[in-house]
Amino acid sequence: MATRRSLLFSPYRLREVEFPNRIILSPMQMYVAGDDGIATDWHYQHLAKFAVSGVGCVFTEVLPPDPVGRNTHWDLGIWDEAQVAPLARIAGFIKESGSIPAAQMGHAGVKASRQRPSDGLQPLGTEDTEKGEPPWQPVGPVTATHVQGYHPPHELTTNDIHELIDKFGEGANRLDRAGFEFLEVHAAHGYLIHSFYSPISNTRTDGYGGSLKNRMRFALEVAESIRGRWPEKYPLSFRISAIDAVEGGWALEDSAALSTALGTVGVDIIDCSSRGVGAANSLTKLEKAGKSLDEGYQVPYAEFIRKNVGMPTIAVGLITRAQHAEAILQQGCADFIAIAREFLYNPHWALHAAEELEPESAWEDWPPTWSWWLERRNKLGINRVD
Repeated sequence: MATRRSLLFSPYRLREVEFPNRIILSPMQMYVAGDDGIATDWHYQHLAKFAVSGVGCVFTEVLPPDPVGRNTHWDLGIWDEAQVAPLARIAGFIKESGSIPAAQMGHAGVKASRQRPSDGLQPLGTEDTEKGEPPWQPVGPVTATHVQGYHPPHELTTNDIHELIDKFGEGANRLDRAGFEFLEVHAAHGYLIHSFYSPISNTRTDGYGGSLKNRMRFALEVAESIRGRWPEKYPLSFRISAIDAVEGGWALEDSAALSTALGTVGVDIIDCSSRGVGAANSLTKLEKAGKSLDEGYQVPYAEFIRKNVGMPTIAVGLITRAQHAEAILQQGCADFIAIAREFLYNPHWALHAAEELEPESAWEDWPPTWSWWLERRNKLGINRVD
């Protein structure tokens, strides 16, 4: 095999896991499960094709360790033993295909009990109940929703918080037994963990609110609980909202403090996203303001954490071109590139990126039963139409 000359296709090691390249399929909720949160053949084929197509690390969608933490009735989960075997089937195929099987855990918090995006992304109501999708009681750091029109949450007591922290640890153990080798915690986008560390959404006055140290406590205790049930040989990531982009909200310097603290309790890498407090999703306010987003608009957050904290980072957010992804790595802004919706548009993005960045060795990345034909077709001058 030819020596790889691009960083995008070079290996990277975290703990005892060797990633074959720096391309990550970012977690994306698909909203096609049932109330039991069990993965189906649909989820299997959805994730399997990315592993076959050269993606170095393939993530599940976010898996709540408690059914109350679902966004919708249609989410996958990791709160029950029955959910392990179907996920193990997926993880096993990803591993056999040469990719790293990865899972994300999280809790929707105040954004739970809502419709699928394609149905409106609004809180569940009477019409949804009539369709067999009744609302349930969301939970949060306080009783305020911070999202207009959403269901007022139950304010978590200290005992509630401790029970949830234990459930994250139990979920990590299930994911280990399912065969995953990389785990990420979704602590961004206004979901439960983010809503605890953001001063916009957390106005508690006990040990989980007030000072920066207290607001970070829940995230750190979740990390400790997971690290205690997640094998030492496997890496742990946290996805954070690096900024709230709201006056008086969470800022980059706060993210540096949180990342540093997470590193001390066994977190290995920071996945840098942004925003989400006070809106249905992380982009709602920008959309309503009629603002567009620049290519790689969140890359500076990954660069800031990487250079100021000294931890590896994952860059995400409108990274769609191979040359751009390579430049991010070459410039030292991040260690991995996470791509989401662009993979829905082009599931073979990784293979095409190799063809563009390393044409002399690109066919080595394709499954042999594909490349045998395609390489010969290429030599005959029968190229794909751009």
